[in-house]
Amino acid sequence: KKFMLSAFVSSSLFLIGYLVYHYSAGITKFKEIGFWRNVYLAILSSHTLLAIFALPLAVVTLTFALLKKFDKHPKVARITLPVWMYVSLTGVLIYLMLYHIFR
Repeated sequence: KKFMLSAFVSSSLFLIGYLVYHYSAGITKFKEIGFWRNVYLAILSSHTLLAIFALPLAVVTLTFALLKKFDKHPKVARITLPVWMYVSLTGVLIYLMLYHIFR
């Protein structure tokens, strides 16, 4: 329970920081062209689409767990975990592509 609450809180704090940063920093552009730009945009698109659903899924999953509705919790968690993992890993990959790999 403590690990899951910690993961939820740290992810929420990251999301707040991310949104504040990008609100103040503006748009970040990927400078490569051709194949790698298409790869980047495909990853970014899927990341963004799934990120829209990640927070509500996490809230529902956490709520079911805290309310001890263990008949519903695993059903939602089976969807939430892969979505959350994909968004987390592609977020790191997007960061690396923007600021470290293609500089």
